[in-house]
Amino acid sequence: MRWSVQDYKNKSDEELAALAKRGESGAAEELMLRYKDVVRKIARKFSFNLLAEADDLVQEGMIGLYSAIGGFDGAGGRKFRNFVYPCVVRRIYSYLRFVNRKKPEGERTEIDPESLSVGETPEELLLVDESEAEFRKRLMQELSDFEFRVVSMYLEGMSYARISEATGKTVKSIDNALARAKKKLQRAYSAAK
Repeated sequence: MRWSVQDYKNKSDEELAALAKRGESGAAEELMLRYKDVVRKIARKFSFNLLAEADDLVQEGMIGLYSAIGGFDGAGGRKFRNFVYPCVVRRIYSYLRFVNRKKPEGERTEIDPESLSVGETPEELLLVDESEAEFRKRLMQELSDFEFRVVSMYLEGMSYARISEATGKTVKSIDNALARAKKKLQRAYSAAK
């Protein structure tokens, strides 16, 4: 039986994973679409540690997501969301270890990717969401409307070129807005300490 796009949208994550394991590529695509923002959020947290570029980490995270789709069995009523998160994080950890090993001995980072915590339990994810809401509130207070829009788009994983297209400003203007925002936030956070 061939499923329509609407049928996939009405299915639970667990149902889609089962369909994907049976060869329904549309089910896997729907799961990839549903979780791409989760993968971007995880990748963005790791990229702030300057161990690797965000785009590379998103790509690795998506590979982790794809392997989670193939490896999910739903045994014991397990939720797909709880299964996918560690798969994505482990894939990103592996990539960060690989990148670190490729650097010359003197340039390797002291940070062990395994020591980076992004929170794996639902409670920790809720706290991350709450801290992100506080962060966005702080952004709105400290930044101009344009700077806030640019930073928000950047944090969502958009490239300078895509932000430029969305705002109608030059890439240089985007770069300048991000630089100004960074300075303002550094001042605000250092004054708060």
